[in-house]
Amino acid sequence: MARLQKVSLKGTEHTPMPGARAIGPTSPHQIIEISVILKHRQTLNLAQHRGQTLTHSDFARMYGADPTSVDKIKQFARENNLQVLERGDEVLRRTVTLAGTAADMEKTFSVELIGFEHPDGTYRGHTGPIQVPEAYASLIQAVFGLDNRPVAHPHLRMRNTNRTFGSRTATTTYTPVQIASLYDFPRDADGNGQTIGVIELGGGFRPADLQQYFQSLNLKTPPVRAVLVNEANNRPTTPNSMDAEVMLDIEIAGAIANGASMAVYFTTNSARGFQDALSTAVHDQIHTPSVLSLSWGNAEETWTQQSMECFDQVAQEAALLGITVVAASGDQGTTDGLPGTKNHVDFPASCPHVLGVGGTRIVSANGVIQNETVWNDGPTGGATGGGYSNLFQRPEWQSAVATQPSRGVPDTAGNADPDTGYTILVDGEQLVVGGTSAVAPLWAGLVARCNQMLSARLGFINPSLYAINQNNGFRDITHGNNGAYSATPGWDPCTGLGSPLGSRLLQALSTATGKPVSRAQTGEAAYTGRPHSAA
Repeated sequence: MARLQKVSLKGTEHTPMPGARAIGPTSPHQIIEISVILKHRQTLNLAQHRGQTLTHSDFARMYGADPTSVDKIKQFARENNLQVLERGDEVLRRTVTLAGTAADMEKTFSVELIGFEHPDGTYRGHTGPIQVPEAYASLIQAVFGLDNRPVAHPHLRMRNTNRTFGSRTATTTYTPVQIASLYDFPRDADGNGQTIGVIELGGGFRPADLQQYFQSLNLKTPPVRAVLVNEANNRPTTPNSMDAEVMLDIEIAGAIANGASMAVYFTTNSARGFQDALSTAVHDQIHTPSVLSLSWGNAEETWTQQSMECFDQVAQEAALLGITVVAASGDQGTTDGLPGTKNHVDFPASCPHVLGVGGTRIVSANGVIQNETVWNDGPTGGATGGGYSNLFQRPEWQSAVATQPSRGVPDTAGNADPDTGYTILVDGEQLVVGGTSAVAPLWAGLVARCNQMLSARLGFINPSLYAINQNNGFRDITHGNNGAYSATPGWDPCTGLGSPLGSRLLQALSTATGKPVSRAQTGEAAYTGRPHSAA
């Protein structure tokens, strides 16, 4: 039998992580699981379905993987001594899961798998591109799992009680309920009937902690279900672990949209894990989330092109299914934590089909915001991420505000400074936490409230947000900077359009979507440039 000609899959090349040291070849007997992502049966077309939400069955029929392609990839696996792990959703999620030894994976995909040691832990990696026979390459969008390096960081910041700020020594602690009141979130809504999905790349939660936390706020404990993706688990340990991120997300979103249910998708911190978790959440027909909160990310330059493009495709799938995806823009300013002074934006906040959220610092009195600025506590204290993408072009809906031809980040903002931070409970310990990690579940909770009030899913919300008059939905942040960029009137790469004026934003979205909501329903007070005081 003639040897099949192989071709390289675009955007699959890796380089070792900075600071990584090769420690030798991967054992040829090690069992590896991978996800092969197939191409859509036709090009995604959001414009064709504008104002329409597809069902999962309609999506599978129109845009899912071609069943013939699924069968061919399964045959390809068998030809190469790889096992097919049947999941039952291969057409819908366009994902075929395969398992096999490292030796068979190396031979099948023409890569050399090397073990690396890194300060973040050991990982398995490869440097060259993934290769497959030309006949199969035309069917494949991406292959994840051969390289399992950690890809993302949680974007949260603990309050540093040892740090001094000169004129900014005063600190304030808020509950999520107080922040929702300061931002004038619709008072007659609690997210009833909605499910908020949260993606976590580590950590865990304890139901007893959640019960204690919500009781302390005089709220009921919302239903919270763990959904395990690939080899992950809900595994809580200590307060200084990734549990803080998990509890921050659940407690903020659950307090703001206390009538909603929550599904927490635990996955591994790898490109495969993040991709599979997003795809699982978007196509989850059991929990059916209407909004997803993502508080993990990393600079675009640390991802492969394959990862970013494939992730954005699933974000587009979410849009077609009426799911809003919210992502934190990072907490290390305009360098996004990379060495040097070059500007970088955080992914997945830079996805054009994701609502990227930045961070602010608020000063309030008597239940009213007196002042709000860009969150920037300097090199060691953290600052909101923001800037312009090096991969994604400027979307049409951003063309009137962004001055560069690239996707601008963030789109919106909210309170993120740890010194005006959120009180949460983690593994029995009370902490005060900030970072743009807090803003993602904040906005997810607001979207859930708006969905309830509109009796509809807002879905891909970005075009609507940029189309409304900024004063009708946002407090424009005009003071402060995040490093290379300064806040200006209108949209800017620090806080985007600004922080939410919740009730006014709901009214504007009601008009934009054609879903009527009366001003009496929103609980809106007469607008004076600031939200109303807490009742």
